[in-house]
Amino acid sequence: QVQVVESGGGLVQPGGSLRLSCAASGSIFSIYAMGWYRQAPGKQRELVARITSGGSTSYADSVKGRFTISRDNAKNTVYLQMNSLKPEDTAVYYCKGLIATPGDHGYNYWGQGTQVTVSS
Repeated sequence: QVQVVESGGGLVQPGGSLRLSCAASGSIFSIYAMGWYRQAPGKQRELVARITSGGSTSYADSVKGRFTISRDNAKNTVYLQMNSLKPEDTAVYYCKGLIATPGDHGYNYWGQGTQVTVSS
């Protein structure tokens, strides 16, 4: 069994910063990639940032230069540093991990989401 838990959301003013964390736990053999997604009301869930086991990163155009994804492999944790936040960044942010347990080749595991609200 694998659990993925996000934390760090909240209310922030435009131009402010937040740091999200996502910790994976359980019977983990390997974590291949982890990513942050977001879903705003009435919109589809979209990829925000992704990081592979080797450290390669990719970002949505809308967050490039403002958000940074990083990971601590020893802690099975991925972070999303969000700077220069805008009201349009308001959404529920979800973490997804492509994680293998002993005996399988990996499945996608989602966290429960954390709310980020950017408003004055």
